[in-house]
Amino acid sequence: MKLDISKAQYVDLAQILGTRVEKMPYTLRLLSENHLRHVGYAADLTHAFDAWMSGRNTDFEFRFMPNRLLMHDTTCTPALADIAALRDVLAEHGGDPAALTPELPIEVSVDHSIAVDVYGQRGAALQNAKTEIARNKERYAFMKWASANLQGVHVNPPGTGIMHTINLEQLASVLQRGPDGLFHPDMMLGTDSHTPMINGIGVLAWGVGGLEAESIMFGQPVSIAMPSVVGVELIGALPDKVFATDLALVVTHRLRELGVTGNFVEFFGQGVSTLSADERAVIANMAPEYGASTGYFPVDHQTINFLKRTGRPTEEIERIEPIFKQMKLWFDPDARPIFNRQIQIDLSQIGPTLAGPRRPQDSCHPSEVQARVEEAIQRPLSDKAYGDLPDGAIAIAAITSCTNTSDPALLVAAGLVAQKAYELGLAVPSWVKTSLAPGSPSAKKLLERAELLGPLSRMGFDIVGFGCTTCIGNSGPLSGNVEDALSQGAAVCAIVSGNRNFPGRIHPKLDLGFLASPPLVVAYALVGKIDGDIWSDPIGQNDMGDPVYLRDIWPSKSEIASVLKKGLRSDEVRDEFARASNSADWDEISCTQSAQFPWDPSSRSLRRPKFARVSPSKLGTYSAAPLMVLGDDMTTDHISPAGLISPKSAAGQWLIERGADPNNLNVFASYRGNWEVMLRGLFTNRLATNYLCETASPSVTVVEDIGEMPVFSAAEALDDLGTSKIILAGERYGMGSSRDWAAKGVALLGCRAIIARSFERIHRTNLI
Repeated sequence: MKLDISKAQYVDLAQILGTRVEKMPYTLRLLSENHLRHVGYAADLTHAFDAWMSGRNTDFEFRFMPNRLLMHDTTCTPALADIAALRDVLAEHGGDPAALTPELPIEVSVDHSIAVDVYGQRGAALQNAKTEIARNKERYAFMKWASANLQGVHVNPPGTGIMHTINLEQLASVLQRGPDGLFHPDMMLGTDSHTPMINGIGVLAWGVGGLEAESIMFGQPVSIAMPSVVGVELIGALPDKVFATDLALVVTHRLRELGVTGNFVEFFGQGVSTLSADERAVIANMAPEYGASTGYFPVDHQTINFLKRTGRPTEEIERIEPIFKQMKLWFDPDARPIFNRQIQIDLSQIGPTLAGPRRPQDSCHPSEVQARVEEAIQRPLSDKAYGDLPDGAIAIAAITSCTNTSDPALLVAAGLVAQKAYELGLAVPSWVKTSLAPGSPSAKKLLERAELLGPLSRMGFDIVGFGCTTCIGNSGPLSGNVEDALSQGAAVCAIVSGNRNFPGRIHPKLDLGFLASPPLVVAYALVGKIDGDIWSDPIGQNDMGDPVYLRDIWPSKSEIASVLKKGLRSDEVRDEFARASNSADWDEISCTQSAQFPWDPSSRSLRRPKFARVSPSKLGTYSAAPLMVLGDDMTTDHISPAGLISPKSAAGQWLIERGADPNNLNVFASYRGNWEVMLRGLFTNRLATNYLCETASPSVTVVEDIGEMPVFSAAEALDDLGTSKIILAGERYGMGSSRDWAAKGVALLGCRAIIARSFERIHRTNLI
């Protein structure tokens, strides 16, 4: 019998599920609420939980419908291009193209395009923003066409912040009321793997690929088999001078060791209550790095404090606690839910932590950093100078990424380190490219009022923009002396407050990178090299020639709290976002009012997708040849092209032949609406290895009886021979970003299958 909730205020989980609900993880309670609200049948659900709680298998599937979707410019462009092409197909078959329009609200953030071209000077953000608009004007016009002609699509202009920070500060409501008057938790999906950041304030969400999002936006529910839920019990409290970043990197290491790929992770225990919502968001953000679908923190008073800090309406905030308590969704630190597996982490034992130099799960103490680098380069760091650079020089030091810049305490800590360093006469060496890219425009106001923007600027950490920048590889050019040192064989590193450090991720020419908290990024910038133990060795000399240690400039929690009290203003979070949204440059970009997008055959940015068509099925039995044979940890960075486009590359040559400036080809992310460019960029990451021809460039493969040739040419050659193609790979194929192009690309190559030892969740779904 279908439940009658027409006269209810909310789905009463206790009434429907009985005493089971008290033992259920909060993530399963939320999935149950969503399922019951949209499907309305409880019998199968109660039977499934009886089996789950007794350790028996169940084939039950939740039907999940998010309230909304969140996308960024480089995932929305190919998705919206697919929709535009599907509208064309619909029209060509006699249908109404306007009938194909999303059923869910879709918020788009333009945060992935801005690059660090100008840095280390005031006005850098304005100059980089102008360059961003000029480079991407055609693509932005397409996005504006989508927002004008597709129902519910809203684009937040460049400069408004990083999508996950916008979600935290502006979009998430925690509790919503539907048109039927029913209260329900805010639950959403995003086309970025770091969507779980919003789990930090109790909004259940996870990342999906752009292909899956296309079906979801048209009203298709997500079918979720009963997930395996891993409980992480937190006990104790973080010591003074230890930050959320340190904990996040330890959690990433511990959970990768445990193996939680595709699982739901939920944090419980007394230690949870000691963490602010901002700190929780840092840990939740790293869910894709530890391999989980979610990293969930239930709603409690810390959530309420966050909503007050970010200027949410009082009426909305006051409803949350009583309704969540009635719905059995309010966090109880003493609760001991049933989990499939669980581990315990003692917060009091967390110390200063970095991760690297090539994977985010490889956490280490600062004293181990040099050894990690030497192990990676298979030689000791030398005393040799490469021009003015030492061996082990830090070329990039960037405070960047939603992961850490959304937590104001981490920004203040970085500012205090810069302030104290300046007062002691320390300076950043000339070869270090420094940058600060906060997740939100309100962060600038916070740092100004805290009187920390000046000290950061004096250390070279001027604001370069409000976007992902270096975290996703838009780090801009390296200085000439760094390029020279690299060509001479120097070990050169990056250190960023981001979430990924795969080789070539931060910059295509840098294989070594460490993840660290924003204050630690400033400290390493001051030293300028990976050498010794920054935690105990001198980091420089003061004006008197005396050694300065990190402990001399490292801020305490009480100092940070005092500055935050002076700098934070809840009304400015929304005011600054509104001011940034009022962009004259964005408003000047024109768009067409038409049901069908007017494709320009001469466009270098947008091409009607080749795969948007009515095509016959390819199911059945077949024999095939391997197009490529790949190893372990083949990330989506290795598969789908990213970073700057070289004029010597096949993609660069295609663009130059069509009039592009060889000195300003932009990044691959700007061409995700052009399959011609993306196809030519597949598998061109220089650190990928194709075991069919190990000594050749990774973009080359071999065809039997023909020889070596580019991968996309080899795919055509095998087609001409009538030979089906597959790709073979090792463990964790497709880890990293949620790029649907990593799946679309191999589809365009005509691959019939990918056979790997294991797949990361989002990429597996994209392939399907």
